[in-house]
Amino acid sequence: MTDYDVLRVFCGPRGEYGNELGVVREGSVLPGRDERQAFAAKLGFGATVFVDDPERGVVDLYAPDARLPFAGYPCVGVAWLLDVPELVTPAGVVGTRLDGEFTWIEARPEWAAPRTLHRYATAAEVDALPVPPPGEEWYAWAWEDEAAGRVRARSFPGRGEGAEEDEATGAAALHLTALLGRALNVTQGKGSQLLTAPQPEGWVELAGRVFLEH
Repeated sequence: MTDYDVLRVFCGPRGEYGNELGVVREGSVLPGRDERQAFAAKLGFGATVFVDDPERGVVDLYAPDARLPFAGYPCVGVAWLLDVPELVTPAGVVGTRLDGEFTWIEARPEWAAPRTLHRYATAAEVDALPVPPPGEEWYAWAWEDEAAGRVRARSFPGRGEGAEEDEATGAAALHLTALLGRALNVTQGKGSQLLTAPQPEGWVELAGRVFLEH
């Protein structure tokens, strides 16, 4: 069996919530794309990262059904694990930094998968939304405290059996930050936390807590 770590990314302050991530530190044990895709599908996490060069931060990212040029929560997770100044992804070079309990990456929103952003009037409306049937994808958000940049969000990826809700969506946070042009503190799902900050020339920083499950 191939060795891998399991991280939880975009956690709450006590390590709760967040998304599970698989990381194969020795990517050379599964060098082929087909092998990696099959292994990612077998693990069944939202994403699995294969580390091809831990010192340079060269990584290869996979969802269970596709190779990913970039994705937010896998990059935050593997940045915490490797503790390197940058990650080299198929989409481009991702800057990274550790700041206390949060791990930050810097990326371009256009690298992230598109999301349909729907604004609601209140956080209570977002909380009350039912999970839609398969095929309906959107990211619901509302201000909890606009002056403080606090956002309540839920993400419905539109796949699965209709009961699926994404607990923490870095791609949507990047897109929302680019749209609003300001730093955000996002509470998503049951209690995941994502921080963002716009940067010059269209870059956006994205941060979260990362915990090692095993």
